[in-house]
Amino acid sequence: MAYILLYVDDIILTASSNNLRKSIMSLLSSEFSMKDLGPLSYFLGIVVTRHACGIFLSQRKHATEIIEWAFMSSCKSSLTPADTKPKLSANSSTPYEDPSHYCSLARDLQYLTFTGPNITYAIQHVCLFMHDSRDEHMHALKRIVYYIQGTLDYHLHLYPSSVSTLVSYTDAD
Repeated sequence: MAYILLYVDDIILTASSNNLRKSIMSLLSSEFSMKDLGPLSYFLGIVVTRHACGIFLSQRKHATEIIEWAFMSSCKSSLTPADTKPKLSANSSTPYEDPSHYCSLARDLQYLTFTGPNITYAIQHVCLFMHDSRDEHMHALKRIVYYIQGTLDYHLHLYPSSVSTLVSYTDAD
């Protein structure tokens, strides 16, 4: 088994055996100019740390940079990334004064979903309004930043499993 993650001109390759990994690298090298940078330690803002039981994926540094870029370093944290009661509307408030700032912040936050599946829904929801952002959308975006401020130490822990079947869960009606 092998997994390849391709992002623009960067490739992450992992395989069930070293021989398989080397074989794939050899085939790719015959077609493309490439270089093996060794074990993964950093990719797209994700810090990879190995330990005896598996690996930790963390985006604390990237999240902190986003918070600082948004001038929200001193903000208080929120317990949830989205308000559970009101729904965002396409035109219920005034247009946000700096649409490019809104889009930049929303795009940067999307990268945090790699290790933060708990923020995926909230970020996807605010991204729906990137073409016409409103003040209420910016408030929702800031709430995500407040939540991230309180969850900077959250990491994604991946570990080997003896389960060889695909297991899924859905909560759809």
